[in-house]
Amino acid sequence: MPFVWLSVLALSAAAVSAQTFQPLRFAGVNIAGFDFGCGTDGTCNITQANPPLTQLGCADGLGQMQHFVKDDGYNVFRLPVGWQYLTYNQMTGVLNETQFANYNMLVNACLTTGAYCEIDIHNYARYDGQIIGQGGPSNEIFAELWSNIANYWKNESSVIFGIMNEPHDIPDIYTWAGSVQAAVTAIRLTGANSQIILLPGDNYTSAETFISSGSADALNTVKNPDGTITNLVMDVHKYLDYDNSGTHAACVTNNIESSWYPLSTWLRENGRQALNTETGGGDVDSCVGYLSQQIGYQAANSDVILGYIGWAAGSFATDYILSETPCYNGTGWDDTLTVSMALSPMTNMLVSSVV
Repeated sequence: MPFVWLSVLALSAAAVSAQTFQPLRFAGVNIAGFDFGCGTDGTCNITQANPPLTQLGCADGLGQMQHFVKDDGYNVFRLPVGWQYLTYNQMTGVLNETQFANYNMLVNACLTTGAYCEIDIHNYARYDGQIIGQGGPSNEIFAELWSNIANYWKNESSVIFGIMNEPHDIPDIYTWAGSVQAAVTAIRLTGANSQIILLPGDNYTSAETFISSGSADALNTVKNPDGTITNLVMDVHKYLDYDNSGTHAACVTNNIESSWYPLSTWLRENGRQALNTETGGGDVDSCVGYLSQQIGYQAANSDVILGYIGWAAGSFATDYILSETPCYNGTGWDDTLTVSMALSPMTNMLVSSVV
């Protein structure tokens, strides 16, 4: 393990007086496909959706999730879906019955594995190029969308509500926090009071710029209707390639000094927690090393960092540059190098479900 990582870890340990090590609460992977066709401008061509369900003629998402739970010790799956898919291309909070039922097949499949299942609206804080609450869909429409989703799942404590994937280029971060608050309030008013809700910041929810972008301070104002912050968790992403885009195979950093140390310090000082819902790298040795270091740091700060979710499996082909999709060999599943050597809790032994 490189000396630089040990030095930063020692620095963190010094900042956490008398903290007792606890394993990470969550480890898992994105099961993508319902989000295919969605761009960073919030447009979604739903004809390109590739639901990871054999019932719909596509990938065996259930088989993958069963394997990840049984053989790797994963206990959470993020299930991205486009807003347009759920409403059948209508800018509304009213769910299309058929489309929502299709998506819920994946949520139910996830729940049968015993894992937590995150519902993730994969629209970048936009609908067809227009920002929610800032020229696009109103907060009322956004709240209605989440109210309808939450009302269906309000009695399922293993469902996590991921309010929005990767907001970016937000003109006013406090106005965005108001949109997030509208969704949180709508969810809780359905009676869904036991579930985690993930709060996303600007700059593609970057862990590195979470504080400097103003996201931390703005989202720190978001509360449950009763004024508490119980189960309101910051949503952050971080890749390990040179530009943090997750589009290159090689990893060049463990992100500790630039991202995880300052973030964990802020979280602890403000009594908040975060979940790393997208991370990953190519199927190469550099990513095995740096991912292992990143996860090790997260585990050493598990009081404020709840875990990680890799990007991505599901309907992604095994030759996709960041693929974590296992390959079925006729009798079982073979994992990618990064999963088997770094991300799998069976390997790193840093997640509560396998410790």
